[in-house]
Amino acid sequence: MSAEAADREAATSSRPCTPPQTSWFEFLLEEALLEQHLQKPSPDPPPVQLIVQFLEQASKPSVNEQNQVQPPPDNKRNRILKLLALKVAAHLKWDLDVLEKSLSVPVLNMLLNELLCISKVPPGTKHVDVDLSSLPPTTAMAILLYNRWAIRTIVQSSFPVKQVKPGPPQLNVNFFNAFELLQLKEQAADSILVLEGALKLNKDLYVHTIRTLDLLAMEPGMVNGETESSTAGLKISAEEIQCQVCYDLGAIYFQQGSTNAAVHENAKEKFFKTKELIAKNGSSSLHFTIDEERLAGYCQACGVLTSSSDDASQQATPYSQIHSCMKSGNYQDLVKIFLEDNLTLSLPVQFRQSVLRELFQKAQQGNDALDEVCFKVCVCNTVCDVLQGRTIDIQFCQLFLKPSKEKIDFLLEVCSRSINLENASEALKRKMAAFLKNLCLGLEDLQLVFMISSHELFIKLLKDDERKLLIDQMRKRSPRINLCTKPVTSFYDIPASASVNIGQLEHQLILSVDPWRIRQILIELHGMTSERQFWTISNKDFVHAKQLFAACLELVTEFSPKLRQVMLNEMLLLDIYTHEAGAGVSGERPPSDLISRVRGYLEMRVPDIPLRQVIAEECVAFLLNWRENEYLTMQVPLPLVQTNPYVKLGQLLAATCKELPGPKESRRTAKDLWEVVVQICSVSNQHKRGNDGRVSLIKHRESTLGIMYRSELLSFIKKLREPLVLTTILSLFVKLHNVREDIVNDIAAEHISIWPSSIPNLQSVDFEAVAVTVKELVSYALTINANNHFWLIIQADIYFATNQYSAALHYYLQAGAVCSDFFNKMVPPDVYTDQVIKRMIKCCSLLNCHTQVAILCQFLREVDYKTAFKALQEQNSHDAMDSYYEYIWDVTILEYLTYLHHKRGETDKRQIAIKAIGQTELNASNPEEVLQLAAQRRKKKFLQAMAKLYF
Repeated sequence: MSAEAADREAATSSRPCTPPQTSWFEFLLEEALLEQHLQKPSPDPPPVQLIVQFLEQASKPSVNEQNQVQPPPDNKRNRILKLLALKVAAHLKWDLDVLEKSLSVPVLNMLLNELLCISKVPPGTKHVDVDLSSLPPTTAMAILLYNRWAIRTIVQSSFPVKQVKPGPPQLNVNFFNAFELLQLKEQAADSILVLEGALKLNKDLYVHTIRTLDLLAMEPGMVNGETESSTAGLKISAEEIQCQVCYDLGAIYFQQGSTNAAVHENAKEKFFKTKELIAKNGSSSLHFTIDEERLAGYCQACGVLTSSSDDASQQATPYSQIHSCMKSGNYQDLVKIFLEDNLTLSLPVQFRQSVLRELFQKAQQGNDALDEVCFKVCVCNTVCDVLQGRTIDIQFCQLFLKPSKEKIDFLLEVCSRSINLENASEALKRKMAAFLKNLCLGLEDLQLVFMISSHELFIKLLKDDERKLLIDQMRKRSPRINLCTKPVTSFYDIPASASVNIGQLEHQLILSVDPWRIRQILIELHGMTSERQFWTISNKDFVHAKQLFAACLELVTEFSPKLRQVMLNEMLLLDIYTHEAGAGVSGERPPSDLISRVRGYLEMRVPDIPLRQVIAEECVAFLLNWRENEYLTMQVPLPLVQTNPYVKLGQLLAATCKELPGPKESRRTAKDLWEVVVQICSVSNQHKRGNDGRVSLIKHRESTLGIMYRSELLSFIKKLREPLVLTTILSLFVKLHNVREDIVNDIAAEHISIWPSSIPNLQSVDFEAVAVTVKELVSYALTINANNHFWLIIQADIYFATNQYSAALHYYLQAGAVCSDFFNKMVPPDVYTDQVIKRMIKCCSLLNCHTQVAILCQFLREVDYKTAFKALQEQNSHDAMDSYYEYIWDVTILEYLTYLHHKRGETDKRQIAIKAIGQTELNASNPEEVLQLAAQRRKKKFLQAMAKLYF
């Protein structure tokens, strides 16, 4: 033997041997083996697996001599196997929690039916017709066990379970046969009556043990008296029986309450009786366990759903208080509850969000008074999210698009009342400070920023150096903002000093709009310090700004022609802002004088007065917005194109847009624009050698390869409003996004064919930045025109590509609605293309809305019967199912539905399908115009129903 083989043999022999698993047939050969096996600490196979094996073998069909399949024979072997399965269940003390967790419904159904059989309950007996008080204890207990299991299975089948594929929660259909569940539901009323009858029993019952089952197996006739006497089997007290039955009845009543609110009263009664019995007897004495946390949740929910005036303890819970406020319309107290809970954090985030969704729905139904309530509840939720480290919800950002003094006041109140600075941890303080800092950075109105920066909470949370750093960040963000690092307080409470006088003058300078007063303050400040700059004015106060510029122009005209030209340039920028924020919003074309001044600025050649970048940027955006494409492409000076990136970008955009409406789309200018944007979105790669000698690749996101940074390009695009220009730049970025090698779902856009289909150096493009840019651009474009169906399709495609199927459907439907008068007209085929319809089908499929899938399959040019039939076969559909049959116009699909429901024995649904197929307008012999009209009518109603669902 080689050394290697010897080592291998030694290693093998040194390993501990794992005993072989006991096979099911060994328990048939040795009677005492089962009890020995079950007494082991970790028996292999485990008890529940043995039950499955025994019943599986006992229920195997046989084959006769003619090769015909016969039912399982009733022989001694099969009877012993069934008895062994019952013994294992008896060893588990008939604990339904354990049995339900590990056994499928068909197996457990078979096991409990065997228990009924051995307990002398004749097959086919209606349990509701049996008087439990007259039955032997083990027989009554067997009937109770079966009906408790039936009720529990119905309740359990309604719970959502963790799913494998994306989409809404799926029903728990993995462990039961649909036909058996249907049978249990049909018998539910009888099972409830049986359990209600059991509550009237005031005697102890007994359940079979291994010993009593052995006695029955010996000679049933001789041991009946013993097994059914008060001393045989495992004793279950009357209180324990009532406790379990009350809990199970409460659960089924609670489930039925979703369709019949009055039943919640019954559920509440049963759950509180369960609590009372547990408090009286103690949970440890129960042979069967009850999930006390779930019981407490049930009790709390029942307290909210039922209007009980005598239950003070339930009314005191936040849930019941919120429910009462929503019901009565007392929204002031509702906000107060949310505000108080920001300190205690007793309400789950899902509950908070559901209340806010309900408020939004009520507001959308026309109750304008709820807009303020929605904002206040949303603020409470947002501050709660901030403190718990969650991301800020998009709803807060939408509601805060137009901040006001009142909104900032309330937000600061919520922040102050949501954190106790004396007891709060440093981590909590940092989260709140970061939120307030980001809030300041997101605001443009200087006065609103001062409200936050001068608030007591802001001053306590941020140190002096942090506040100064924040001011520096805001100065870099916008050259038109100038902030004082000190909070605006009352200066008269502070002893007079040089620094206090400077602060007072700075404060007056910020608030003043009178030119001569400003001049006087500046002279005084210049005498105290010459290190600061004071030329900033308040944002968007164009009238006073023009007065100030006019005063400046008057001052400088006398002694400096160059300063005069600088002031004229600034006044031009102000006039552009004034028109774009005023008459330009309504589409009124600017006066020719203003257009001439804009052109003159771009052509200006004054020594020592360089073009100011921001003015050049605004001038180019202004010309693009007012379709001055001819000037940008033909008349703008060439040196300016070569030296100013915004002018070059504007020229390329104008040239591309100018040639788009023609019969032949030119690709030359489009290619030039493409190359410029690709360079802007490219990253510069550098190699760096580390201390260990290895060379690593460094990517710089904001590279200098292009004519400007990507952030500057994005900022420029967000100044544009002309639809064709926005469509062109959107189309370019969508094409650039689609060029990516690992892209799965392309995004569609107009004019996408004019762009090149490949990039020579694909690795150099920062595709993550491109994806972010596409999202930002389409969001911005929709703020300009929310009814542009092509932009809506792009937004829908983005959501589809990121697996947000409900949002994708929202925008696909919105795109169709805006171009068809809310589906009263036919949606143009270039909007609802086959690709769009297929994506809508996939969205519905992944949301488990299978009937919607089948209906949408009709919208395709060639009806997709395979997908439609497969969808209709699904039984866990989360849509309105047969309520949608009236929207089906394809007779083949309706015929398949009729066959399917007949096969399943679903008579009611079959009748609905037959009624739909029997409508005269769907008759195949009708003229084509009639059939088309019938289809169009159903399309309209279906799409309107979908819009109400997803809007």
